[in-house]
Amino acid sequence: MATTTQHANAQASGTFALGGDLTVNRLGFGAMRITGDGIWGEPKDPAGAKKVLQRAVELGVNFIDTADAYGPDVSERLIGEALSPYAKGVVIATKGGLTRQGPNKWLPVGRPEYLEQQVEMSLRWLKTDRIDLWQLHRIDPKVPVEESLGIIKKLQEQGKIRHVGLSEVKPHEIDQARKVIEIVSVQNQYNIGDRQHEDVVEYCDKHKIAFIPWFPVAAGKLAQPGGKLDAAAKKHGATVSQLSLAWLLHRSPVMLPIPGTSSVAHLEENIASADVKLSAAEWKEIEDSAK
Repeated sequence: MATTTQHANAQASGTFALGGDLTVNRLGFGAMRITGDGIWGEPKDPAGAKKVLQRAVELGVNFIDTADAYGPDVSERLIGEALSPYAKGVVIATKGGLTRQGPNKWLPVGRPEYLEQQVEMSLRWLKTDRIDLWQLHRIDPKVPVEESLGIIKKLQEQGKIRHVGLSEVKPHEIDQARKVIEIVSVQNQYNIGDRQHEDVVEYCDKHKIAFIPWFPVAAGKLAQPGGKLDAAAKKHGATVSQLSLAWLLHRSPVMLPIPGTSSVAHLEENIASADVKLSAAEWKEIEDSAK
């Protein structure tokens, strides 16, 4: 089937209730790419970045994922400027716990006083009084996760955070975190060509925890012209990127893909992937070729 962008809408991706009470359309938007090169500094076209955010919401996207480290602060600030006051039902997720020393440099800091400061800054940049979903960007190996999440629980009790998630974790780390605070989401690198976190997807499936795959579009060998993914994409009038996103939606009902872009045209193409439908046999053939 042809996947035109004319009537693309994220509602076609189905819904998931974060924490059982915060319903979002499953195909979201990742706001990392609306910053400068190396996820550092201002974007080349700030007005264009805001247009992408506004267009995403027009296309039914009501789950937008960012982080204080994107820029740093740039992505959160642009979201606040472009979308606040937020339309009803729009959920903004952010992350804290990675510090920036320059382009493409990321170092974890999970000290409670630092995380508390960053939550307060996120509230300010996002122009909101409560963060819908706050995620620990990385577990700091120098700080017990109980300490990092202890302050987050306190902020949650104060009403500054609604739900809490984790990023780049293994099942035993999720178990450890859940002893401190309820965890409603996990964000790990995952796509049809990189399934190293299959055990985490299965854990999230079992416990009805949202799995947010970052780097959701397959790259490398699987995405090359002439391959199974390419052939299936041509057959269905879709792009390889659209097929990659459609597979994630097919893979599990707890999957919330967040493709990111700084282009409105690319955004519309991504959202149209919600309409791509393949048979179970076709998906199995593609999955087998990805192994």
